[in-house]
Amino acid sequence: MEKKKELKDLNLLDRFLFAEAVEDPEILQDMLEIILGKDIVLKHLPQTEKEGRRAAWSRQIRMDVWAMDENETIYDAEVQKKNTHNLPRRTRLYNGLIDSKLLESGDIEYNKMNDVYIIMIMPFDLFGLGLYRYTFRMACQEVPGLELDDGATRIFLNTRGTDPAGISQELIALLRYFEETSKEVAEHSSSSRILNMQEKIEQIRSSEEIGVKYMNAYEERLLELQEAREEGLKEGREDGQQKAYKEMAVELKKLGRPLEEISKVTKLSIEEIEAL
Repeated sequence: MEKKKELKDLNLLDRFLFAEAVEDPEILQDMLEIILGKDIVLKHLPQTEKEGRRAAWSRQIRMDVWAMDENETIYDAEVQKKNTHNLPRRTRLYNGLIDSKLLESGDIEYNKMNDVYIIMIMPFDLFGLGLYRYTFRMACQEVPGLELDDGATRIFLNTRGTDPAGISQELIALLRYFEETSKEVAEHSSSSRILNMQEKIEQIRSSEEIGVKYMNAYEERLLELQEAREEGLKEGREDGQQKAYKEMAVELKKLGRPLEEISKVTKLSIEEIEAL
């Protein structure tokens, strides 16, 4: 786990500050408008750290922020500081989890399904082409320009892009602001929307209540990591013991000892011993 930052030193690429900021619908709406280059009016208050799973026994994920606009379009926005080399498929999972909840059981009116945007904001270039924004929609490989029009869009934003083609200067400024969330960068952007974000983020950073919340979140994360480490050590000990038993069983088999005796000594089943 990386060294703890003070709340005042967090940037918007830090998940805690991002989640706190976008709980303000005006901040999230401004971000989405800058990213997508269109007017957006949010219909509901944003939901941060929204849990997603298809069933109680399936894999649980937490989406950073989920929102819906007045046209029923759904937005899932995520910040990702490290390249885990699985982000395209992870966004596929996010899209699938959202889709799985859009229709009631038995409803086959698929055209009622909402348009969905999955937006990943990252301080690295996932595709290595220097773009600030990579937008993906399903399209026909055999017919250039023929899109599937299934309502699903995935966008990967690179805060360290070098090619400004096709995007606004305000988006470039926003991406820089994500990586360096400061008054100086906000003022340099000459964007009233980014300046407004900075004012609200300064209030978040100076809030005693949010400071306590940040400390508690950090301590909970440390506890989770400690528990995971202890569980890993336990599993490692058990794996090591199992390996030792198998090695012992091999030697006893070489000596011609009965399988039942070997099983009693090593706690391995007869089938496991026969397979060695």
